[in-house]
Amino acid sequence: MTKPIAKPEAGNTDPFLWLEDRTSKQSLDWVHGQNEIAVGELQGDPSYQAAFQTALDLMTAEDNIAVGAAIAGHVYNFWQDKTNALGLWRRTTVASYKTEKPVWETIIDFDQLAAKEGIKWVFSGASRLYPDFSRCLLSMSPDGGDASEMREFDIETRSFIEGGFRAPASKSGFGWLDKDTVIVSAAFEESDKTESGYPRVIKLWKRGARLEDATPIFEAQKDDLAAGAGVEFDGDKRHVFLARAINFFASHSFLHLPSGENRRIPLPDDATDTSLFKDQLVFGVRTPWTAPDGTVCEPDGLYSLDFAHWIETGSLGAIETLLAPAHRVSIAGLARTQDRLFISLMDNVRGKVLVCERRDGAWSLKPVALPENGTVGISHAEHFGSSVSFSFTDFLTPSSIIWSDDDGETLATVKSQPARFDAAPLISEQFEARSKDGTMIPYFVVRRRDQNGPVPTLLYGYGGFEVPLLPGYAGVRGRLWLEKGNAYVQACIRGGGEFGPAWHQAALKGNRQNGFDDFAAVAEDVVRRGIATASSLGIQGGSNGGLLTGVSLTQRPELFGGVIIEVPLLDMLRYTELPPGASWMAEYGDPSRPEDARWLAAYSPYQHVKAGAAYPPVLLTTSTADDRVHPGHARKMAARLQEAGHDRTLFFEETEGGHGGRGDRRPQAAQTAMKYVFLQRALSAKA
Repeated sequence: MTKPIAKPEAGNTDPFLWLEDRTSKQSLDWVHGQNEIAVGELQGDPSYQAAFQTALDLMTAEDNIAVGAAIAGHVYNFWQDKTNALGLWRRTTVASYKTEKPVWETIIDFDQLAAKEGIKWVFSGASRLYPDFSRCLLSMSPDGGDASEMREFDIETRSFIEGGFRAPASKSGFGWLDKDTVIVSAAFEESDKTESGYPRVIKLWKRGARLEDATPIFEAQKDDLAAGAGVEFDGDKRHVFLARAINFFASHSFLHLPSGENRRIPLPDDATDTSLFKDQLVFGVRTPWTAPDGTVCEPDGLYSLDFAHWIETGSLGAIETLLAPAHRVSIAGLARTQDRLFISLMDNVRGKVLVCERRDGAWSLKPVALPENGTVGISHAEHFGSSVSFSFTDFLTPSSIIWSDDDGETLATVKSQPARFDAAPLISEQFEARSKDGTMIPYFVVRRRDQNGPVPTLLYGYGGFEVPLLPGYAGVRGRLWLEKGNAYVQACIRGGGEFGPAWHQAALKGNRQNGFDDFAAVAEDVVRRGIATASSLGIQGGSNGGLLTGVSLTQRPELFGGVIIEVPLLDMLRYTELPPGASWMAEYGDPSRPEDARWLAAYSPYQHVKAGAAYPPVLLTTSTADDRVHPGHARKMAARLQEAGHDRTLFFEETEGGHGGRGDRRPQAAQTAMKYVFLQRALSAKA
């Protein structure tokens, strides 16, 4: 199954260090050889072509929901289908959007642009100019990675503005201050960047001036995560906010005053969920904080302060409690219209939304009348209007969009995705597994109601960065996995955000093993309940979830019959050397510090590959253009497994698209089909 590994250059203590060179001939020759094997094995399977066509059909279906956001009477949407592989950025009126067949007008056809310019541009977003929103700063990635080029664009004439604002591809950020001034979070030159490769310097760029002559107004430290900037409108007031992100979970926020002063907003470093609304600055905290007035602010609560009073006096004044913490209820996010503030919550991993008003110096809250017992999200909230939309889904219910033009008072379902698989024979259940330290870990199971005995089962996990895994409808998974009689399991392990900051912090840095133990406990519980056997249980995870499945492979190989490791971190003793790995030290620790290196070395999968271990079949995937998690992790892990004699290791590297596989749906569908073929082959004979 495997080809010989090229010999490394002399002097490397890591024999596969050469695979970290993203685009060297030696590395890419190895990648192409590995791809040839994986494609031959998986695309050569008799079931592949039908699986690929199904995945592509569903990913590009004309009746997929066009999710959009309303601005000044129009709903904007980015759309991809078979004809429009790179996609259309388009818009329609709000009234037309609510109809069964909206009439869309194309703003940019990216396939046409690619044909004209010879670059497969991937849409990365647009910052529109207040108050008429007819101009925008359009961001496009040349390879699907995070680095994007920016160009000024006129939406009404559907054309790039000659001589307008334009910047080369980078990880910089851009926003409007006014029609002739752009706020740039700069990451062009090395002097502009943090050690993680993100913006460090905030500049004001005047129309007609060269980008390199933009005026610096703020700088973060070189070892910070990033500097950021944004303009926030609150009624007729405009505020310029600047931020020094120390790491993923700590930052200092500043208000940029007309005088040029950057005044620090005196909130705790770990303040979160901030929003400016009706002169109130709403915020949460990740750890308890006692405000100057004696108010104790707790995690999973929301609080507010009089922002106008602080600007005028420099004093925080009284802190109000907007939402008190509750057991296993966590804040998923905030959004606001002109007159309402919306709070998205997770209550035992089920969604709900509250709407808040500010009248006569006091808060009032009430629930939005949305469906229950599923995943509810805020799709959009019109900052300068009163439209707001919500999404609803669960594992067996296709996604829908619920729309309101009056701040959530009147609701109507305007979009519903058709069913993509037969859910009638299926059931969705929630169980708990007892982890090694006694903590109860929730997980969901989707399977046939009449299941009689173990079946091939896919267990999915993430467990990092305070990101929750929520129930959601997935047509491809339904068609290619569940309809075949297989089961799906989703684990809410520590490290994620399912139950707020404390759930995340329980698997942070030196406590990371807790999350790995949680995942193993769920696997064991699934087997104990008879849903699967160890040999018919497969696992899958991407990015931080790829680290999770990599650790699961090396620590507990006996628990699994197949392992998929996607765009992963795996060499945790070198991850900070592979950009932008240094940005994650608040999550994992710093391998240059002996104490941190000890706990990282204890689980780092790359260093724990053993020649004599009985590993199940493994599929590793990555992308050459991934500028978030370096492809060297997956490459080196595959090489080490193969060198150690584990010839059931397959590796596939996509040569286009970044960390999330953005861009053309065809290669995404191909890779998806390959993964389900891999799982079916690895697990079916063992149930």
